Amino acid sequence: MSASQLIQNLRNTRVAVVHPRDQDGDDLVRQLQRIGCQVQVVWPPPSQLPLPLDAVFFLLDRDTKSSMPWRMADLEIAHIAIVDYENPTVLKALLDSSAHGVLVRPIRASGVLSSLVLALSMRGYENRLLAKIAKLEDTLRTRRDVEKATRLLMSLRNLTEDEAYQFIRKQATAKRVPIGAIAGSIINAHAMLKELGKEADN
Repeated sequence: MSASQLIQNLRNTRVAVVHPRDQDGDDLVRQLQRIGCQVQVVWPPPSQLPLPLDAVFFLLDRDTKSSMPWRMADLEIAHIAIVDYENPTVLKALLDSSAHGVLVRPIRASGVLSSLVLALSMRGYENRLLAKIAKLEDTLRTRRDVEKATRLLMSLRNLTEDEAYQFIRKQATAKRVPIGAIAGSIINAHAMLKELGKEADN
């Protein structure tokens, strides 16, 4: 999502505020509602956030486990930490939280929008990077499987490397499946036959 689209879609942003209902919490909720966000207030910190969400503002104390007991890695949402003061212990907790943005109490209306936009942008960038990494890992895994299947066919059918690879490719084309699926089938079939051979010998 581009920066302009992100800003245009702020009125549809679903936000959870994990903060006590005190002056700071109420000020934050009012400012988010002025922006047009759909806001839910949750306190105390839950083990699971009320999904679906796009972002969460959470009060961060010295212990990230009690401040954010939910599994952050499982959620593709922006995290904005709220801190009371800045000292080495709080800064360490802030780094450990992997937050995408931060607000310092007392909360002022002027900082909420910029923190939210930046956090959403950072999380979007993070999601795109993770998608690219997953695609690269899948490509690498497929390449390893194809190489292994090629070596198996070369050994079992006395084929050249090119002949073995072309066989795998033609099978994938004929069956309209990815080449990695054919390679995986060859590897699994060979492993099964080996296992059957061991049982027969016993």
